[in-house]
Amino acid sequence: MNKKEIIWREILYQTIEKNIEQFTQKDLAQKFSISLSTVFNALKVPRQLKIIEVTGRNFRIRNKEKFLYLWSTYRNFKKDIIYQTKVDLPPKKIEALMPPKIIYGLYAAYNQRFDDQPADYDKVYIYSTEKELGKIKKRFPFKKGYFNLVILKQDKFLHNYGETTPLCQTFVDLWNVGEWYAQDFLNALKNKINI
Repeated sequence: MNKKEIIWREILYQTIEKNIEQFTQKDLAQKFSISLSTVFNALKVPRQLKIIEVTGRNFRIRNKEKFLYLWSTYRNFKKDIIYQTKVDLPPKKIEALMPPKIIYGLYAAYNQRFDDQPADYDKVYIYSTEKELGKIKKRFPFKKGYFNLVILKQDKFLHNYGETTPLCQTFVDLWNVGEWYAQDFLNALKNKINI
């Protein structure tokens, strides 16, 4: 994930999960140790689309739904895939066998957050660091066939949100996959976050 997406994720996380709607570019730059110009550039398109409103030193979110769709269409999900394999186990068993420092994404993230499953799923998406990837490969060696275990590269800030992706990233990732049941999860998530 690039710096723009890291900034968008933080803004959406704060808005959706913490009900914070006002931000400063300076605070975001400091939090992620990036330049103010990087934050400014990340906010260009949301500003043009009237997703955010800039007032003096602050800006506030005007439309979180539109912001989620912007990120969803921008996201290059496949670029983050670092490993995939076929595992002859059901999803819940695959999830249970994961090493401790991974972060659950998509269906597993939704399921863990809400203890709910809008549809059956047969694919597990996990975010992992390069360091943890070796452990995953030992537990789940590469096997040809239908890849039902997909590992995505974990950026250095993702662990700050807990054991699952934040709701905004879960939404964006669900938007970007092709499994038929993704839409069921997406619709259920829309209801949970009131969009």
